[in-house]
Amino acid sequence: QVQLVESGGDSVQAGGSLRLSCTASGLSSNFARMGWFRQAPGREREAVSVFYFGPNRPFYADFVKGRFTISKGNAANTVVLQMDKLKPEDTAIYYCAARSEPWGGEWSAPSLYSYWGQGTQVTVSS
Repeated sequence: QVQLVESGGDSVQAGGSLRLSCTASGLSSNFARMGWFRQAPGREREAVSVFYFGPNRPFYADFVKGRFTISKGNAANTVVLQMDKLKPEDTAIYYCAARSEPWGGEWSAPSLYSYWGQGTQVTVSS
């Protein structure tokens, strides 16, 4: 059974930093892409950043460009999201997501991701 396990969520003040990590287990092969989505209360789930392992390419939502950095971890099927200059509007549950197929669709569409973690809470206070 494939599992995605997130860590690193916490409460910080505006301007602070957090580092989220996601590791997959139970796989017989590698994912093609892994990344992060978030959902705030009363809002739809939205894409934050995704890393494509094949071309070694990151994608970012406009609202995190220049503040967040995604990278692959040292272990296979691991991604790390470094979040700097955090804002109160970044407060949300952050979910790790993964897709096995290297082809298909917009990087930011949640429907393309078959595997999801349980989520980790990020709270940014002003």
